[in-house]
Amino acid sequence: MYKTFEMELAGRTLRVDIGRVAKQANGAALMHYGETTVLSTATASEKPREGIDFFPLNVEYNEKMYAVGKIPGGFNKREGKASENAILTDRVIDRPMRPLFPKDYRNDVTLENLVLSVDQDCSPELTAMLGSAIAVSISDIPFDGPTASTQVGLVNGEFVFNPTAEEKAVSDMQLTVASTKEKVIMIEAGANEVPEEVMLKAIFAAHEVNQKVIAFIDQIVTECGKPKHEYESFAVPADLMEEIQKIIPAEEMEEAVFTDDKQTREANVRTIRDRLEEIFAENEEWLPRVGEALYQYQKKTVRKMILKDHKRPDGRSINEIRPLAAEVDLIPRVHGSAMFTRGQTQICNITTLAPLSEAQRVDGLDESETSKRYMHHYNFPSYSVGETKPSRGPGRREIGHGALAERALVPVLPSEEEFPYAIRTVSETFESNGSTSQASVCASSMSLMAAGVPIKSAVAGISCGLVTGETDDDYIVLTDIQGLEDFFGDMDFKVAGTHKGITAIQMDIKIHGLTRPIIEEAVARTKEARFYIIDEVMNKAIAEPRPEVGKYAPKIIQMNIDPQKIGDVVGQRGKTINAIIEKTGVKIDISDEGNISICGTDQEMMDEAKRLITIIVTDFEAGQVLEGTVVSIKDFGAFLEFAPGKEGMVHISKICKQRIDHVEDVLTLGDKVKAVCLGKDKMGRISFSIKDVAPENR
Repeated sequence: MYKTFEMELAGRTLRVDIGRVAKQANGAALMHYGETTVLSTATASEKPREGIDFFPLNVEYNEKMYAVGKIPGGFNKREGKASENAILTDRVIDRPMRPLFPKDYRNDVTLENLVLSVDQDCSPELTAMLGSAIAVSISDIPFDGPTASTQVGLVNGEFVFNPTAEEKAVSDMQLTVASTKEKVIMIEAGANEVPEEVMLKAIFAAHEVNQKVIAFIDQIVTECGKPKHEYESFAVPADLMEEIQKIIPAEEMEEAVFTDDKQTREANVRTIRDRLEEIFAENEEWLPRVGEALYQYQKKTVRKMILKDHKRPDGRSINEIRPLAAEVDLIPRVHGSAMFTRGQTQICNITTLAPLSEAQRVDGLDESETSKRYMHHYNFPSYSVGETKPSRGPGRREIGHGALAERALVPVLPSEEEFPYAIRTVSETFESNGSTSQASVCASSMSLMAAGVPIKSAVAGISCGLVTGETDDDYIVLTDIQGLEDFFGDMDFKVAGTHKGITAIQMDIKIHGLTRPIIEEAVARTKEARFYIIDEVMNKAIAEPRPEVGKYAPKIIQMNIDPQKIGDVVGQRGKTINAIIEKTGVKIDISDEGNISICGTDQEMMDEAKRLITIIVTDFEAGQVLEGTVVSIKDFGAFLEFAPGKEGMVHISKICKQRIDHVEDVLTLGDKVKAVCLGKDKMGRISFSIKDVAPENR
């Protein structure tokens, strides 16, 4: 027997089937939201994984093309590696749930979401977020939930919850908020420069909707939930912590970790660890736990100094930003480049421009998005943190950081009509010590300006951290957190935007949620810091976009023709357009609407390509003077090619003022001559004359 539960959610029915499928999983929920169907399961290993000091949670969002009635493209008709959207969905499911598992839990846990069908008006990503929360909550896996998630759009100034595809297309905001019963636990947003006060209202409006969903999940847990299983705790033994604190007094630990240089701090901690491992070398029980115990000691030391003494590891005040620097044009020959440095975090961004035909094709479950013309990629090599390991391509973190910066910059990009280019920016992490994703936003904004992309405004990003005490009102918000404060703190609250408003938010936390005062203070802090970065640093490096693209960037000429003439320009099997491309060296893209983009680096050749296309699509008129090449000679006259596929005939009597017996006496193949159109002859054929060209047109 299985049970079905239903509720109305944003005007559509959310139905959950429990016990219908996947009964061998620890917890499973077959989710139906509208006609979107997702199977969400939660499974845990029977025993903890040995040799690790973290909770091994794995989240999978599996997109199947059958869900939208498609067969995967390419030679291999089977889904391959996860798409970028799937990876980003994995992350957005993981972030609100991870903090609610026990910190000393070491059993492997997998949350898997299989997308079976997609109703474009009912988000499968949101359905999977709710499904994962339900699957874990009803399972026997220890979990301090449930959580609920809501998406918010802003259409014509009004909030829309879980917007449809049509509403998303015109929305000024795409916000996702996850909550527990008491607090907000995750925020993810992209927005068209939405004011801070509007964003805050949207966050807490979503939080209210989440409470209704949590009440619904509680009902399911009451009727179908399993008792939570016992597990082996991997908490650090209290007597080991006591012994370490005797060996390393608090003052010595403070001196070791409180420095503004990351390498010095790591060297200090490494010395302490070597010392402890030597002392406990004969203790087989404690020796393997020294590393985690030392981590806990560092964490306790840093948090106490920040929370009680308002002292940060590098000596800054609570709202002080690390030293900043910005410059442009440091890389020669690329289309645009900029470097942004904040303390020991340094990002170099390079912009590349290309024709719109090089926009990225998107093959996924979202049928509304088939391509994107702006791509932001983020790279994080091991040398940026002083480590050595082989590069295996971007991981989930790199893809997530790239997508966050991309989302932050999309709202200020010019339209395709204003700037007909595909745009790629790549952020290379030269050095990392906290919030490289937001440094990427700053570097990308300047790099785009340096490349001559007419963005509407500079965009800056900054991150705030948090250290909490025993009560909700015992906390400190930190502006511009470095790696140590992120590592030992409770929050990484990233906000990007312009002077006008917010363009992106991403909030990660390690505690069971944030109160409204914390969120409001974090938003206010990031606004203040963002303005300072733009006005005092970025604008001094480059204050506005350059008036034109650089000399190494491709130039683009746009023109529009009658769609009925597209076939004339393309020619049979592409013969005409290929001849133009071969002659001029340009790249030509034609849309079904007759919009033509001519792309190249040689302005003279681009103008020539435009001239040839204009000739091809323009009907001959009497009096029109054109230059042509002799391509064929007959007894009765010569044929001139004015453009690939566009020819006209000159009768032998119209070649010279004086009479000639043979065309070859005057013309040879390949000669370039000017001719005037005489209009149609008695048989309706267009004819030309060389001898009647006016002297001023010769």
